[in-house]
Amino acid sequence: MHFKRKILILLWILAALPLAAQNIPVVEKTLPNGMRFLFVEKHNVPTIATGWVARVGAANERPGITGISHMLEHMMKKGTRIIGTKDPARDARLMAEMDRVQSEIRKEMSQLREKQRRGEIEDMNDPKARSPRLQQLTDEFNKLLAEQRTIMVKEELTRIYSQEGGTGRNAMTSNDMTAYVVTVPSNKLELWCWLESDRLQNLVLREFYSERDVILEERRQGLEATPTGLINEQFGAMTWTAHPYHWGVIGWRSDIGQVTREQAEEHFQTYYAPHNLTAMLVGDIKPDEAWPLIERYFGRIPASSRVVPEMITQEPPQKAEQRMIAEADTTPSVEIHYKTVPGVHRDSAALDVLSGLLNGRTGRLYKSLVADQKIATNAGSGSSGLKYAGEFIFYGMPTQERRPEDVEDAIYAQIELLQKEPVTDRELQKVKNQIEVQNAAATESNFNLMLELMSAESTGSYKDLLDQPSRLRAVTRDDVQRVARKYFAKENRSVLILNRKGGTVDDPELAKLPPELQSMVKAQLQRLASLQDVEALRKALAQMEATAGQAPEKMKPAVDYLLKAIRDRIQKLEVKK
Repeated sequence: MHFKRKILILLWILAALPLAAQNIPVVEKTLPNGMRFLFVEKHNVPTIATGWVARVGAANERPGITGISHMLEHMMKKGTRIIGTKDPARDARLMAEMDRVQSEIRKEMSQLREKQRRGEIEDMNDPKARSPRLQQLTDEFNKLLAEQRTIMVKEELTRIYSQEGGTGRNAMTSNDMTAYVVTVPSNKLELWCWLESDRLQNLVLREFYSERDVILEERRQGLEATPTGLINEQFGAMTWTAHPYHWGVIGWRSDIGQVTREQAEEHFQTYYAPHNLTAMLVGDIKPDEAWPLIERYFGRIPASSRVVPEMITQEPPQKAEQRMIAEADTTPSVEIHYKTVPGVHRDSAALDVLSGLLNGRTGRLYKSLVADQKIATNAGSGSSGLKYAGEFIFYGMPTQERRPEDVEDAIYAQIELLQKEPVTDRELQKVKNQIEVQNAAATESNFNLMLELMSAESTGSYKDLLDQPSRLRAVTRDDVQRVARKYFAKENRSVLILNRKGGTVDDPELAKLPPELQSMVKAQLQRLASLQDVEALRKALAQMEATAGQAPEKMKPAVDYLLKAIRDRIQKLEVKK
């Protein structure tokens, strides 16, 4: 039989079977302190994919402390009373002194904030605006920090895991959760229990104030220095009027720079209480045999009487279309966002099916806008159901002869077609089959299954993951048409039109590159322009030259251009010296 035909038949058979998630043998156990544990026993490899999730993210913040959940993610790797320091007692004394100095610094910053409000200074964060008192306090704090760093043991947690065979240690923060993962050999379960329970019981917010600067730099590089980062941030703030999804996970710059260690400690005590945590262990583990270890280590964490605040702010109905038109050094595009429903809502499955109908090379959007009309180079959609709300997003990139608005109109035509004419039974079943195969693949490996359980727990319960197959199969043609009519209303959409800044590219060599490479190169050139260290540039050049040969063929013109730009930059700096 032809290989391709074999694959197609295999996919059809898989799609006809019950979804793998439906048969996941989850064992749930809860400690007296309220912390829950989910086990999935799979003895395919001698490892355990472990993770635990705190039900806290950007949606649980407020103006003034936006980004604090992400900041705690950073702090969780700094260590505990005994991990991360050579001298716990001295470490504690130094942090108390630093807190005292920071309290005085905040008083000075408050005065600068008032001066900025009155127009007496331009930027309260400008070092030139510092008072002598503030400079004295800053110097005192830096001296204490330098002393603390002499007794710190950097990345000790990572080193311990690595030495004992742990892999993939990572952490992540989203709108609705903060999660910590690592895969360990199955004979190192006790190590995991000790290290993770120690973090939860004895966390020390070491290097907190200097870590704020690290996060500000992360924000600068990952958001502010990119062509569209600030535009997307502003668009998100425009889309959500009242909901905490109004701000990004990393938070506003002004909040990141002023949040205190006391506020972070309060956030931790509230949201990292045992009753707000769930751990997942998938792999070579027997739940009944593992439970005594878990009771011994995680059971020692005291129960908390704190009530996790309920997120009560709801997005008001949108009464008019919102539009943002922006220019950036990027490929022109259009994005259309419709507010929808949380991931556990009964309409969520129908929206997923609708996205499947539209998305991909065989989806309606690509076939119509790219293949048939040839007005776009790419087009697609996606349904995102978060914990408290959702979005359905359409996007498209016009060809050089077209405008983003042309693609926008063509997308509306496809939406109108969905609203007027029900999809065919054949088309509906095809999409359901595709989604089932994708979902089955997503839970195949131990690590991915652990992530799927984690995601389900962050928005609802692991039982929602087990219910996915029945919810998917229950979707009808009428359901698809109904949600298209209900949510894709003109007044419910927010539109972002991105045009290329200036319309043209001045450098003839840069103009020869494809538009998508031009935007990437320009972003790198902006970062390059800020570098003054010749040795750092030489090191970057050597690394880039060493890997240039491995770049994909379509990327090589951009790589060559950047290599030349770095060499020119080095030469100019050397001449200036």
